[in-house]
Amino acid sequence: DAGEVFLDERKIQELAPRELWRLGVGRTFQVTATFGSMTVRENVQVALLSRARGLGSLLSSASKAFSSEADELLARVGMREQAERPCAVLAYGDLKRVELAVALACRPRLLLMDEPTAGMAPVERYQIMHLAAELARSSRIAVLFTEHDMDVVFRHADRVIVLAEGELIAQGTPAEVRANAQVRQVYLGEDAGNA
Repeated sequence: DAGEVFLDERKIQELAPRELWRLGVGRTFQVTATFGSMTVRENVQVALLSRARGLGSLLSSASKAFSSEADELLARVGMREQAERPCAVLAYGDLKRVELAVALACRPRLLLMDEPTAGMAPVERYQIMHLAAELARSSRIAVLFTEHDMDVVFRHADRVIVLAEGELIAQGTPAEVRANAQVRQVYLGEDAGNA
């Protein structure tokens, strides 16, 4: 049974991505999803145009529309200075920041992050998660992230839900989950008898 997903008492699991976006659900992907041939600013402008339902005029107005708002979002994620660079030339950690700015363009109430630190060096992992946590707190955004790096989970999550082979095996605070014998055995490779 797949269950049901609600946002403000509205069932949302069958909605199209554009409908979720309009409800205030932002998303980042495990593998970044930016337009490589467009500049950093243009990537954010496309998201802002979408929010304003202005994609029909994309070709004629993309370079002008929402430029200052895009720059404000880029400043929030530390990418304002790279606004004119094409995304194709950016380092992976910088692409993650651009993708976060794109997600913030819909003014999300809920931000879904699929393995936000996948493929990143340890320092970059800390930086992107610290940035996401700060943005979530300052903008009052709920964040749901999936992650296999247990250090990232325990450091940044307020509440943890652990699945093994599709089954729920634990949930609670990071401390509660870390102490769970089944979690320790499945994810940390510890012998349950010695944990």
